[in-house]
Amino acid sequence: MKIALTIAGSDPTGGAGLQADLKTFRAFGVYGLSVPAVFTAQNTEGVCDIYDLPPDFFSMQLDVILRDIRPDALKTGMLYSTDAIKIVAEKVKDYSLKNFVVDPVTVSSTGTSLIKNEALEAIKLYLFPVSKVITPNIYEASIFTGINIEDEDGMKRAAVMLKELGPEVVVITGGHLTGKTLDLLWDGKEFLFLKGKKVEGQFHGTGCAFSSAITACLALGYDVEKAVVAAKEFVWKAINSSLSIGRGLKILNL
Repeated sequence: MKIALTIAGSDPTGGAGLQADLKTFRAFGVYGLSVPAVFTAQNTEGVCDIYDLPPDFFSMQLDVILRDIRPDALKTGMLYSTDAIKIVAEKVKDYSLKNFVVDPVTVSSTGTSLIKNEALEAIKLYLFPVSKVITPNIYEASIFTGINIEDEDGMKRAAVMLKELGPEVVVITGGHLTGKTLDLLWDGKEFLFLKGKKVEGQFHGTGCAFSSAITACLALGYDVEKAVVAAKEFVWKAINSSLSIGRGLKILNL
């Protein structure tokens, strides 16, 4: 069985974070490993508090698991501090890990900041250069590039700038243009736009599910384009069968 590792925040609702990642890995028939970087106190209505794990313990978690088990692919989600970001980048290089997907989480679906301001630059400096795929949404792509993305041309310009920071492939997600969802894949050679049907409503954990689905597919040996297409279809189905288990955002049915 293929193996994937998620390094992310813990979400008690199971709708996002490493819990959602593990559900997604299982859905693709991939065995999931998890290392929490952050614990959150949250529900479907929002994030109440964040506890960033001590760097030494976070680093030890990674060393202990990676000395024993080698994942076929891995991903990051919420990494709150510069220390955590640097540690992940070091482990990727020290253990020669492949198929590294970076979901550069910056803000929750309800608007809470999920990263310290000074750590934004660290993602660009340390994680992007060692990644195979990065999956920022339009908001995150705008933060990292300074480009106000309002149309397809803006997405293209942001993707080119992000590619120059080191990742092999850039995937910008969540473009609600012309009433449809629009994602862009840029590998340095060709722009590929992926359109989808827009589903009305507010949903929790779509970015986590998308990036973890890509990770699972890479572990299974898919090329990036096929992985992104499969991930987009998976998330669309999960949104369409989403669950209202609380008083806030809907949870994807992963």
